[in-house]
Amino acid sequence: MNGAISFWYADDGLPAVREPLAGDTSADVVIVGGGYTGLWTAYYLKKAVPFLRITVLEQKFCGYGASGRNGGWLYNGIAGRGRYARLHGHEAAVRLQRAMNDTVDEVVRVAGAEGIDADVHQGGVLEVARTPAQLARLKAFHAHELSYGEKDRELYGARETAERIRVADAVGASWTPHGARLHPVKLVKGLAAAVEALGVTIHELTPVTEIRPKHAVTPYGTVRAPYVLRCTEGFTASLKGQKRTWLPMNSSMIATEPLTAEQWASVGWDGRETLGDMAHAYMYAQRTADGRIALGGRGVPYRFGSRTDNDGRTQPATVEALREILVGFFPALAGVRVEHAWSGVLGVPRDWCATVTLDRSTGLGWAGGYVGSGVATANLAARTLRDLVQQDSGQGVRTELLDLPWVGHKVRKWEPEPLRWLGVQGLYATYRAADRREQGSGAAQASRLARVADKVAGRD
Repeated sequence: MNGAISFWYADDGLPAVREPLAGDTSADVVIVGGGYTGLWTAYYLKKAVPFLRITVLEQKFCGYGASGRNGGWLYNGIAGRGRYARLHGHEAAVRLQRAMNDTVDEVVRVAGAEGIDADVHQGGVLEVARTPAQLARLKAFHAHELSYGEKDRELYGARETAERIRVADAVGASWTPHGARLHPVKLVKGLAAAVEALGVTIHELTPVTEIRPKHAVTPYGTVRAPYVLRCTEGFTASLKGQKRTWLPMNSSMIATEPLTAEQWASVGWDGRETLGDMAHAYMYAQRTADGRIALGGRGVPYRFGSRTDNDGRTQPATVEALREILVGFFPALAGVRVEHAWSGVLGVPRDWCATVTLDRSTGLGWAGGYVGSGVATANLAARTLRDLVQQDSGQGVRTELLDLPWVGHKVRKWEPEPLRWLGVQGLYATYRAADRREQGSGAAQASRLARVADKVAGRD
């Protein structure tokens, strides 16, 4: 199956769609976007201030975007940490990292408390190196993470890596316990149900075309509220005036058929860690609860004009490229069938930094730009938005979350077309070329091509 939104929906079923907005109305807080960020924000705000009238507006159905299409990595990565360290000091970035470490446990805690069975398995995150250059990056990455206070991270050589998972040519790995595998759609469905049970109003099939102070405008009417919170991540460019705010980066995935016991014996992976690598054009994977491998990476990274797909259909060349990654990692699975392929978009700011903001003069707030780390980051962002609204409305005091360095972060817009399209296409072509050069040379130094690409991308 190609598209049909994602494997996760094929597995768990499409939801019954909620009623669209039926005309002009009002609320205390209106949230635009029914993905993880919007639903977590509604959840925590309603828990903190039960009398708030909160309305969530979603263009399709809750979880239609990245929240229902991602790789199911609940982990402690956050976009922009190095830049925040340069801007605000190392200790500020350490506090942000500690908050992210805690966020993994917070998501698991709330899922349990709300009775959401999302196939969660806290096996941590294992990132492997398969070339000398990747091993050098891995060791530098591992030391960098330790410097941000992650003292429980472990570094493995080739033998120790093989004891955990048998990835072909693996020469080392770094593992953190701050991660879990989950089923994205089961989480987003359960969260939407929990939010609705608290008394939050959710309108689906209700696209917001414009956000302005105290107004969320839709074809079916306008919702007026003192606070309008934009939680649209990769779909932000569809809003009036937001075309160049966050770039909708495309990521694609495949899911195999369920593996046999013999096939799993050839792979290992008994700890069910989420799996990544140290390539410049990196991959990400998980061992699903029903015994498949779900694996993702970049296919067509960006569509001209910040366009997004409809239902996740993926080009055959991208499916084949992901299959090649799968077989490259696990040669014994060369005969395994790929049963599903899909794609989705994630939000990328020009400086690759996630951010949370509330403009107190207008009541407009937003969170996002997670650059692929949104499953956990959305939860921390939502709790931060909650605290910003509570403080501004006089219903709460300043909290530690509001002192984290990503709060109020400002970033310039992306370049206009065709520069935007040309830049992103060239960027990922360069990363892929850097990976090929490192693979072929066997050198321990990272390709200079990748360093140039990082500089152009604003990731350095």
